[in-house]
Amino acid sequence: MAATRKPLEKYRRIVIKIGSALLVERKSGLKKAWLDALSADIAALKMKGVEVLVVSSGAIALGRTVLNLPSGVLRLEDSQAAAAVGQIALARAWSESLSADQIIAGQILLTLGDTEERRRYLNARATINQLLKLGSVPIINENDTVATTEIRYGDNDRLAARVATMVGADLLVLLSDIDGLYTAPPHLDPEARFLETIAEITPEIEAMAGGAASELSRGGMRTKIDAGKIATTAGCAMIIASGKPEHPLKAIEAGARSSWFAPSGSPVTARKTWIAGQLLPAGSLTVDAGAETALRSGKSLLPAGVRQVTGTFSRGDTIAILGATGREIARGLAGYDVHEARQIAGKKSAEIAAILGYAGRAAMVHRDDLVMTAPPGKRPENEAPGQDEDERKGKLHA
Repeated sequence: MAATRKPLEKYRRIVIKIGSALLVERKSGLKKAWLDALSADIAALKMKGVEVLVVSSGAIALGRTVLNLPSGVLRLEDSQAAAAVGQIALARAWSESLSADQIIAGQILLTLGDTEERRRYLNARATINQLLKLGSVPIINENDTVATTEIRYGDNDRLAARVATMVGADLLVLLSDIDGLYTAPPHLDPEARFLETIAEITPEIEAMAGGAASELSRGGMRTKIDAGKIATTAGCAMIIASGKPEHPLKAIEAGARSSWFAPSGSPVTARKTWIAGQLLPAGSLTVDAGAETALRSGKSLLPAGVRQVTGTFSRGDTIAILGATGREIARGLAGYDVHEARQIAGKKSAEIAAILGYAGRAAMVHRDDLVMTAPPGKRPENEAPGQDEDERKGKLHA
């Protein structure tokens, strides 16, 4: 059954991306009234049980206003200096605005590398999930102060999509200075048609992406379509909507024009195929029969069920999981470095802190990072890996 659009309050976890041009006025700085109104929208969603994350541009735009830097393209060193000054102001603005509704803001600064290198990815995901668990709203931005390549505001579209897939969000909302996707840039083509629903991002859809609309929002539609490909492939729907109204999320709920991108129909399979087939295992864990049964029922791999650790791997690397017969039954992302895994193998999770000297994760491989590669029972060695029951039912997170 094809996915259909639903009210924002019906989503479980939403990532909202804010463009610089919405948040910052070039001459006067922060648009405080707009930010307060958006924060009220976020508070309303949280009251209905929705978890909300924000990917907020604006640090460089705020910093260049504070430092009175000239208009136009900034040199890299000026961009980094503006980001260093502006990030403080941006974090303070979000904290003050959300606190009006007794919401605590948490600041996370990421680079694209943090979401692509598995070890850093796992650390970032754990921190963000803990903030959400504690009821905070994570405010995420690219760490522009240490960027070694040219800084572009449009990167936050892709960063928002990567954050959405990282935390298992089911909706990404890109608030922009345009109200959605058109068949051509509407400011250039008066015949451009608005597209309300995009069932799939095809090459034709990609060709419709136009350029940037303002100095403070240089990403344009190109990066939004890129973001859509990242998000929808992982099973996350996406909305592109205008952020110009004072209550932009409320406006979306009220039926304001916006483009909705449907999520992929098989995100779990895509995720599992990526783990199982594209990454070479750096090592292996051999488990007992009880652990194998637990894995097949959708559980995480705990240290108690591990009988042998081989190879050289770091936390976040892909490792093979072998059954008692030595045959691979699964692959996953390691929760511990190899030397730590050897120390806690066969031990109860409650003993981890005493053995390692710190309270580590309960699982050697978390179920969200694990895919079964062999069905129960014997299988010829040259047979292609099968698909487990949990994958067919879509029980594990993409």
